[in-house]
Amino acid sequence: MLNTKIFLFIISLIVLLPLAISATSVDRISVIDLAKKHLEDNIIPPRGGKVAITVANIDPRIVIKPCQQALSANIPENHGGRNVNVKISCDDSTPWVMYLPAKIENTFAVLVAKNTIEKGTVLTENTIELQFIALNKIRGKKLSDKAAILGSKAKKRIAKGKVISPKNVCLICKGDSVTIIAKSDSFMIKTRGTAISDGNLHQQIRVKNSRSGKIITPKVSAMNQVTIHL
Repeated sequence: MLNTKIFLFIISLIVLLPLAISATSVDRISVIDLAKKHLEDNIIPPRGGKVAITVANIDPRIVIKPCQQALSANIPENHGGRNVNVKISCDDSTPWVMYLPAKIENTFAVLVAKNTIEKGTVLTENTIELQFIALNKIRGKKLSDKAAILGSKAKKRIAKGKVISPKNVCLICKGDSVTIIAKSDSFMIKTRGTAISDGNLHQQIRVKNSRSGKIITPKVSAMNQVTIHL
């Protein structure tokens, strides 16, 4: 008799469980999460970058009806822009549809200031960091290689969180004393000089040879070092 009661109790749970689930209201967070996941699964990130997705909140005045079926999400086949409307559908006996605006941004890893960097400050691991920034917020050439600018100096004040560009730092700055390396396949010589223009790694700058007084245009090869190939 006891086993029969247990069996009937289990059967009742199996019958009632779907009804309890179907009667549960669809909450806003789950709808937003569904839209975001659908975008993440279907938007191809740019080469070397990531996609940042922001789904708009649902107006609290909107009443989301329950749905007996799993909700589905769709986006236009040829959206091609930063803004897209995600279609959320309920396909049960009383179907409904809603659209959630979302913003899609291509982001890339760039170096930014951890904190405000004052003019003349030498850049170290403690002053810069990599962050993924939206492409439309990056002006000019982006820097992403820490090793290439560690030891550089800030040419002007860089605010916290601002993208670091080649224009506001210099690995060799005007007036710096530098080692000039002149080399070919068979020999190499070194001498001293003074930079008379600013430059970063692999950039060509103007340098005055301290021994001859001549102005040469070698390339920056390291901190306080320039190289000219003969």
